[in-house]
Amino acid sequence: MSIGLYPGTFDPITNGHLDIIGRAVKLVDRLVIGVARNDDKGPLFTTDQRVEMVRAEVARFGEKVEVRAFSSLLMHFAEELEAKVIVRGLRAVADFEYEFQMTAMNQRLNADIETVFLMADPRHQAIASRLVKEIARLDGDISSFVSPAVQAAVMKKVKG
Repeated sequence: MSIGLYPGTFDPITNGHLDIIGRAVKLVDRLVIGVARNDDKGPLFTTDQRVEMVRAEVARFGEKVEVRAFSSLLMHFAEELEAKVIVRGLRAVADFEYEFQMTAMNQRLNADIETVFLMADPRHQAIASRLVKEIARLDGDISSFVSPAVQAAVMKKVKG
């Protein structure tokens, strides 16, 4: 069984993330969405809230997708899962440099786990969780960037 890992903060999960997930499930037998416990990024939602939000959004993919929080080194988490592939999304050239460095470091840590890059659908290339939160804080419309359920959760948090 081939296991893939799609890691991220998902604060919040966006339509861009869902596009990558929908395409990644076609490449592996099982896809684990790894929700990073990264308090350094100052997340809007707690890890548990992000895990539940992601679970609700990926329920349409059935048992092929699992959502788990992690706080360890990404490679350690991938090894624990026995993942053979780490899936990463690329939106723009700016993403590439960071991802290139990360992939090189990860390959040094474990050359048996491949990193696969999926280009964001052009409709979703500009979407970033950070920008979604900023737009919401400034009373902008985020409905084209996230699902209705995520939009409601974000608006409740920023207005709460």
